[in-house]
Amino acid sequence: MSLSNDQVGHIARLARIAVSASELEATRDKLNGIFGLIEQMQAIDTTGVEPMSHPQELATRLRPDLVTETDRRDAFQKVAPQTEAGLYLVPKVIE
Repeated sequence: MSLSNDQVGHIARLARIAVSASELEATRDKLNGIFGLIEQMQAIDTTGVEPMSHPQELATRLRPDLVTETDRRDAFQKVAPQTEAGLYLVPKVIE
């Protein structure tokens, strides 16, 4: 895929990027290079290749699941302006 100067100007206007006439050629060449790289990557046969979540084989370090905070729900419910059945009642905001 090769872009014309008019297409590059249109893309620049859509992106709200000011591209002067002198920068237009260099910008077109850079965009065409990017599209060429994308075409090369799309041409590669990836059948049988499993998707990876990360490019390196990394193991996630897990910490032990321990309770570190005490249950203070009752204390918080006592100071709340309004509660009902263990829930906080708040004023209706949207009609």
